[in-house]
Amino acid sequence: MPGIITRGKDVTQTESERPVAVIDIGSNSIRLVVYDGLNRVSFPVFNEKIECGLGRDLDRTGCLHPDGVHLARQSLHRFVALLNAMGVVQVVAVATAAIREANDGPSFAKELESFCDFPIQILSGKEEARISANGVLSAIPDAHGFVGDLGGGSVELVSIEGGRIQDLSTLPLGPIRMAREIVIDADAALEVVNRNIEGLDWISDGEGKAFYAVGGAWRAFSSAHMAHIDYPLNVSHHYEIATPDAIKFARHIELLSPKDIAALPGPTKKRSATLAYASVLLERLLTISNVDKVVFSAYGLREGCLFEQQSEPSQEQDPLIEICRRVSTLTGRLTADGEALFHWISPAFKEDASYRQRLRRAACFLADLEWSEHPDYRVEHALLRILRYPLVGVDHAGRAFMALAVASRHAKVSAKLMSRFVEPLLGRQEIDCARAIGLAMRLGYTFSGGVVSLLEQTSLSRDGDRLTLCMPDKADVLVGDVVHRRLKSLAQALGCKPDVTYAVSCDEESKAPWSNLVG
Repeated sequence: MPGIITRGKDVTQTESERPVAVIDIGSNSIRLVVYDGLNRVSFPVFNEKIECGLGRDLDRTGCLHPDGVHLARQSLHRFVALLNAMGVVQVVAVATAAIREANDGPSFAKELESFCDFPIQILSGKEEARISANGVLSAIPDAHGFVGDLGGGSVELVSIEGGRIQDLSTLPLGPIRMAREIVIDADAALEVVNRNIEGLDWISDGEGKAFYAVGGAWRAFSSAHMAHIDYPLNVSHHYEIATPDAIKFARHIELLSPKDIAALPGPTKKRSATLAYASVLLERLLTISNVDKVVFSAYGLREGCLFEQQSEPSQEQDPLIEICRRVSTLTGRLTADGEALFHWISPAFKEDASYRQRLRRAACFLADLEWSEHPDYRVEHALLRILRYPLVGVDHAGRAFMALAVASRHAKVSAKLMSRFVEPLLGRQEIDCARAIGLAMRLGYTFSGGVVSLLEQTSLSRDGDRLTLCMPDKADVLVGDVVHRRLKSLAQALGCKPDVTYAVSCDEESKAPWSNLVG
């Protein structure tokens, strides 16, 4: 695996606090991404891509393109200066298809290393495939099927099952390499594609599985499809299309002229040049693999580089819970406690399926996300922010569920927002459940005044058709009209009758006496 090189380590910082960077030297572009630290889910704080075209004409000349070499040299000098200025102390630098296949690739990598104080690892095709697949697994741990990472010079194909990599292969089918065939004739491009994939018997067993599409060209495909169907979100990560619909749309793009493709809403102009070829390749891979759907992933090689540096316990953490926990730490009030809120409201939802329990827990971490916003805009901001946030470990329906729950924690979501952003993604039962979770969180925040840890002195329970709020003895002063109304609203949403009871101790394990809280 590519190693992290430490540059002037600050011993006062933990590993998760030190900035870490990934430099990806590809066939078409060179990208620098700086992350806030080596965490289960790291936040990018700087992201810059330079399109150098190192792999242009590689099959014809056997060498890196001279203009690309010049621009790459300039770009690396700039990146090193930025790393130093930003105080980045850990760097992973990798080079892929163009560098590994060009006659002058290794010598150019050595030249670049001469002014960097970190090595550049030239990945083999199988190493690139493995790391990219691990990038997908880092964001979609339950991925089951095939990963396809379409870069400028190659496409990496990997079979994954049960969170493990099975088979893998790399094929010379990147759009830069295929440029000549694309210009001459789309059928010629398809012939080259067929010739390269015909021996991959392991990719045909895809029934009940998904194809996970990685790479900018395929993300452009997803953006074009979202615009085509007026999808409520513009988030490519974990966007899903059923295989028949994806093939139908791919064939639609293949028939368009370059001018018409450039005019499509969604993809950038730079990506429109390769969209037709990306559609041809995707259609062919979906057809031969027999998968049920295609799932687009924004996580790939760079994220895989970071994931492979993490300890096994860190890799096994739930990425959705960890990213929501980190967001809570960065944006919530210091008094907020998502874990305490989750445990407090859970007895009201004890019959929920495990996937709902997970979404409820994640939503509890985000419940205080909009505490500092103007009250009139908290509902809308909470809904749209969670729908559009770069979450991982959750599909779009799960995003909508969490967004509706957190928005409902503030007030009722308007019919306009529901019809545009929520109802296209969730069924009636999921909508009702998410709203009830929001009402439960609202009750908890109303009662505790935002200091959610105070809930440990009380309890919420559901027994048959009765929802009970249990309070310590003589704490009735804190149960005013607003608390009664919000308990009633939650009970109605759950089909229950509300009740408030008082006891000497609602929680025998509670260590802080209630008298300390009420004076």
